[in-house]
Amino acid sequence: MAERYDIVVVGGGHAGCEAAWAAARMGLQTALCTLKIPLIAQMSCNPAIGGIAKGHLAREVDALGGIMGEIIDAVGIQFRLLNTSRGPAVWSPRAQADKKRYREKMQEVLAATPNLTLREAEVASLDVETLPDGTRRARGIKLRDGSVIAAEAVVITTGTFLNGLIHVGETTYPAGRGGEPAAQLLGESLKLLGFNCGRLKTGTPPRLDGRTIDWTKFEPQPGDAEPTPFSFKTRRIEREQVLCYSTFTNEQTHAAIRANIHRSPLYSGQIAGVGPRYCPSIEDKVVKFPHKDRHQIFLEPEGLDTDETYVNGLSTSMPVDVQAAVVASIPGLEHATMIRPGYAIEYDFVQPTELRPTLETKKIAGLFLGGQINGTSGYEEAACQGQVAGINAALQVKGEAPLVLSRTEAYTGILVDDLIARGADEPYRMFTSRAEFRLHLRIDNADARLTPHGRRIGLVDEDRWRLFEAKQRRIAAISALLNATPAAQKLKQPEIKMKDFEPWLRERLPEVMQEQIREDPAGWELKTIETGIKFEGYLAQQKRHMVQLREAEGKPIPDSFDYHGIAGLSREMQEKLTRVRPVTLGQASRIPGVTPAALSLLLVHLELRKRQAASPASI
Repeated sequence: MAERYDIVVVGGGHAGCEAAWAAARMGLQTALCTLKIPLIAQMSCNPAIGGIAKGHLAREVDALGGIMGEIIDAVGIQFRLLNTSRGPAVWSPRAQADKKRYREKMQEVLAATPNLTLREAEVASLDVETLPDGTRRARGIKLRDGSVIAAEAVVITTGTFLNGLIHVGETTYPAGRGGEPAAQLLGESLKLLGFNCGRLKTGTPPRLDGRTIDWTKFEPQPGDAEPTPFSFKTRRIEREQVLCYSTFTNEQTHAAIRANIHRSPLYSGQIAGVGPRYCPSIEDKVVKFPHKDRHQIFLEPEGLDTDETYVNGLSTSMPVDVQAAVVASIPGLEHATMIRPGYAIEYDFVQPTELRPTLETKKIAGLFLGGQINGTSGYEEAACQGQVAGINAALQVKGEAPLVLSRTEAYTGILVDDLIARGADEPYRMFTSRAEFRLHLRIDNADARLTPHGRRIGLVDEDRWRLFEAKQRRIAAISALLNATPAAQKLKQPEIKMKDFEPWLRERLPEVMQEQIREDPAGWELKTIETGIKFEGYLAQQKRHMVQLREAEGKPIPDSFDYHGIAGLSREMQEKLTRVRPVTLGQASRIPGVTPAALSLLLVHLELRKRQAASPASI
C-alpha cells in the first residue's frame, strides 16, 4: 500500500520549508520530500536574509505565522537596518547568517513539528488522475525507485534543480546546485504534462579562505548597535556581531575580464537562460557599464565556525583561471585561496501565468508551485510563495476558502499578482518601487496587516495571538492619548520626535508604558505610532486609492469567460487575455499591453453578463 499524506511538499529549500511548516501547523499530515535531508534550508548563494524589500517579505512571512524570521533571529551573526536615511516605508532589515547553523536550526524545528515527516527521496513524476469531466487532479508523487506517495495536494518547490545545468567557463555539467544532482526526471515530467516551461539563469561568486585574506586592506562594516529582529516574537537580539568588509574592483580586474570575455559562457552563447537583471555577474557589469572604473564588492563571513568567505558582488561563470586572476587583482586578495569557484546555473521554470492567485496550477487541480520554479530569485521571494502555496494547499484539503493577499495589504500579494498577471521573462526580484502603497506596507506594521489572517487560518497560535492583541492595545492607547491633546499636532513637525514625548507618556500612561518598554525595548511600537501621526495625510490619501483598487479587484471575471466573443477587442488582446485568464478586472489591467479601451470593453461585457444572469428571463 502506498504511503499516504494530506499534503506532499517536493523540495527542501526556503519555499519548501515554509510550505511544509504551514501545512503541518494547520493540522494536515504533511511529508517534505527532498534529495538530502542534511541540506534542507541550505543557503545556496548569499548567506543572508533580508535586504531592500526582501526584509519586508521576510517580516510578512513571520507575521502570517511562518518560520524564517525566528530562525534568522536565532542564528544571525550581523544585523543592519537599511535605508534609514530615507522614510520608514523603505526601511528594511538585513541579517548575515551563519549558514550552517541556519540550516541546522531549520532542520531541528521541522523535525520537531507535529504532523510533519521529512522524507529523503528523488521525485520522478507526479501521480495525476484524469477525471470524468476531462479535468486533471494531482493525487501524489512517484519516486525514482518506483514507489508512490499518495496525497490530496502536492506543492512543488524545486528551486534551481529542474534540469539544472552548471557553467564554469567552457565546462558544463548537470546539477541542481554545486555538488548536488539535478532533478531531470521531474523536469521532463512537468513538460509532458503540458506546462509552459522556460529557462532562467542565476549565478554565485567564488568562496575564499578568510585565512588568506589581508583584512587590513578593506573597509569594515559593523552591524547595528540595536539589531532589528525579523520575527515579531523576538523582543531583542543580544549577541556579539561579526564584521563584514567592503572594497572595489579596479581597472586591472576589468582588464582581466575583458581579455577573456570570449571564454565567458554568458557571452559565447553557451548559456541560453535569461539571468537576473538586478543581480548581474561581474563580467556583465564590466561589459554593460564600460564607463564605470570600479564596482563595489563585500566580503561576508559564511559562519562562526568556518573561514569560508562569500564575495558579494563578484558573481561569475568565467573559467577558473580567469576567476583566480580577477580575485588576485583586488588589493587584499592577492594571495587569497579560492575554496571553490563561482558558477552560473541554468534551470527550468514554469511560466507563472499558468497559476491561480492561490499558486495552484490552472492545468492540474491540487498542484501548487512555489519559489524559483515560478520564475523568481531570492530566498525571501521563495519563502513567501512557499507559505502561500502551503497555506492554500492546506485550506483546499480542509475544504475552506483560499487565502489571497491583495496588492493593498502585502508585498507578498504584489509578488503573486505580478507573477500571474505579467509572467516572467527574467528572474523576478522584489523592490519597494513595485508597491503602489508602500507607506502602508511597512516592516513595522506587517503584523497588523497579516497576523489576523494567520490566526483565522490556524497558523498563528494562542500565545502569539495574545502578544499581538496586547501590542495593538498599547498602540491604540498611546495613539488615543496623543490625538486627544496638542501633542499629535506637535509631532507632525519634522524636528519633533516621539522620544520627546516619552517622559510625558510615562506620567500619563504608566502601566501601558512600562509594558511597552518590557515587551518592545527597541521602541518599534512608538515608531509605528509616530509614522501614523506624521504621515496621517499621506496614509489617508493612500487609503482612498486602495479603496479604488479594491473596487477593481472586486469585479471578478469568470474562469470560463469567452474573450473571443467580445466584438471590438483585437485578436492580440483576445489571445493575451485568454492565455493569462485574469481573475479580476484589476488583474487584467496589469497585464502588459492591455489597453484602457480593452478594459472598458471588458467592463461593459462583464456588466452585461451580470445583468443577464440576474434577469428572470435567464432563470
